[in-house]
Amino acid sequence: MSGQFSLLKQRRFAPFFVTQFLGAFNDNLFKNALVVLLTFQAAQWTTLPPELLANLAAGIFILPFFLFSATAGQLADKYDKARLARLVKVLEMAIMGIAGAGFALHSLPGLLLALFLLGLHSTLFGPVKYAILPQHLHPDELVGGNALIEAGTFVAILIGTLAGGLLAGSVEHPAWIAAGGFVVALAGYLSSRSVPAAPPPAPELTVNLNPLSETWRNIAFARQNRTVFLSILGISWFWLYGALFLAQFPVYAKNVLGGSESAVTLLLATFTIGIGVGSMLCERMSGKHVEIGLVPFGSIGLTLFGLDLWLASPQHLADAGAHSLAALLAEPAVWRVLGDLLLLGVFGGFFIVPLYALVQLRSSEQHRARIIAANNILNALFMVVGALGAAALLGAGLSIPALFAVAALLNAAVALYIYRLVPEFLLRFVAWLLVKAVYRLRTQGLEQIPAEGPALLVVNHVSFADAVIIMGASPRPIRFLMDHRIFRTPLLGFVFRHCGAIPIAPAKEDPALLEAAFATAAAALANGELVGLFPEGGITRDGQLQPFRPGLSRILATQPVPVVPLALRGLWGSFFSRIDGAAMRTPFRRGLFSRIELHAAPTLPAIEATPTALQQIIGDLLQETTTTATGRITG
Repeated sequence: MSGQFSLLKQRRFAPFFVTQFLGAFNDNLFKNALVVLLTFQAAQWTTLPPELLANLAAGIFILPFFLFSATAGQLADKYDKARLARLVKVLEMAIMGIAGAGFALHSLPGLLLALFLLGLHSTLFGPVKYAILPQHLHPDELVGGNALIEAGTFVAILIGTLAGGLLAGSVEHPAWIAAGGFVVALAGYLSSRSVPAAPPPAPELTVNLNPLSETWRNIAFARQNRTVFLSILGISWFWLYGALFLAQFPVYAKNVLGGSESAVTLLLATFTIGIGVGSMLCERMSGKHVEIGLVPFGSIGLTLFGLDLWLASPQHLADAGAHSLAALLAEPAVWRVLGDLLLLGVFGGFFIVPLYALVQLRSSEQHRARIIAANNILNALFMVVGALGAAALLGAGLSIPALFAVAALLNAAVALYIYRLVPEFLLRFVAWLLVKAVYRLRTQGLEQIPAEGPALLVVNHVSFADAVIIMGASPRPIRFLMDHRIFRTPLLGFVFRHCGAIPIAPAKEDPALLEAAFATAAAALANGELVGLFPEGGITRDGQLQPFRPGLSRILATQPVPVVPLALRGLWGSFFSRIDGAAMRTPFRRGLFSRIELHAAPTLPAIEATPTALQQIIGDLLQETTTTATGRITG
């Protein structure tokens, strides 16, 4: 993980990380200090009951996300994001001044105004926070950068919440809370001054101040790319799911575990540490590129450990009265609860980090900040709906552990719905499992695959797993021309069909399908997509490279795009190869963790990419011997 941590030493990331960390810390410091103050000293401020005040404060803080996110997205696309970050920090210092006046004048409306403005501060900073990363980080750093941002945000929320509670209960005069917040805001402003410039992608943009029309417009920008929009829905679902769990911790700690305030802190800290650990592991598990295969993995964990939290919740602890933290930690059932919360956080990190990176990577640069603003609006909407739904279920008599079970089952349903709409997630998950749990994939030269624009990828055909492994290793989706018979397979046929694979058949078998395949491949290249081709026409039966067929020349004659030669090595003799005459007959034929390789040769212009030249290049790659820790890779 040294790669992502090295970003903390670089000016293009470190000052911004500190700025956003301090902002999240300050929001939660003031918000929780105010809630604690109004809960325990409500009579000094108002006649409203504490429960109503706490929910009123939460609603006031989230309201600006609905009112101003659309405007914030436009500002981040129109103006330099580094400058906006500095202006937002100036606003934050002014807000702490208003909060100080509210405390000094003993004015509840003044304090609620400060809380509303802090929500505005977060709303304005949100599009800057995520849209600036692709401008300052390389594509292979996006996962690591997002991991640090997510981990830092949750740690800041935890520390800010704890600090706010401690500050509210320890200072002689509450004005010191605002003074502390001002110091944090000043530190954030000083760090923001070192954030490098981030020029706007749309300086000519005319800002539309109508939040309703602009919100719909931003959502329309997000919907232009189906994968981006569904990723935003996935992010919003995660915030609903996570916020639902977090909101129940106080009552769960008291009524289920029989604990005190320290138990609430323990639950919050455990969940937050899990999020941080999961986020930080994403870069290592994804190989530094945006591995959306981790998203289904994360959703599986969110469901399984949500259900286990329901099963693990003890039935007897609260009946025995209040317990000290030490007494709770002496109970084995509590450790299972903590384990579930930790793993919920870890798998939440696996789920959320790739989705944020995917939205940044695949969003139009001209509209990226406004798409992030649409994401923030939907996040807030989902959290409000989740809170109302949880309140309704609890009001109907559902227990908190049962609420966790309902949420976990809904998470499974939502995940299946999203993966049905975008099977690319599921395919990448299968590929990720293959290269992580069954094989050990080593890649070389994959930077030859262009980050954008069309290209034809030409590769030798060794096994039935070839396309899945190459799709999993590629930073971009690939539309492979594949034997039409594989589309009749129930599961693989569904996945490949919905991932855009192109069915092809020999001319003597189905000439119409052959012509349609070439036309579809040409259209995909004209649309700027990657197309993959196995020019041998079938899987090798002897482990040797077969003669290349002329179909690739026909594609290039129509669309003269760059060609990337690829060589797969190490799969001959595997379960998916035809070494025994028929594939997939002997499970674990080579055992687990067999080493395989995917090498790319330098890109060829279309005019030089003849079948003979490509066969020679790929043949040379296959002839190279690579000594590994376990022996030599061949095939």
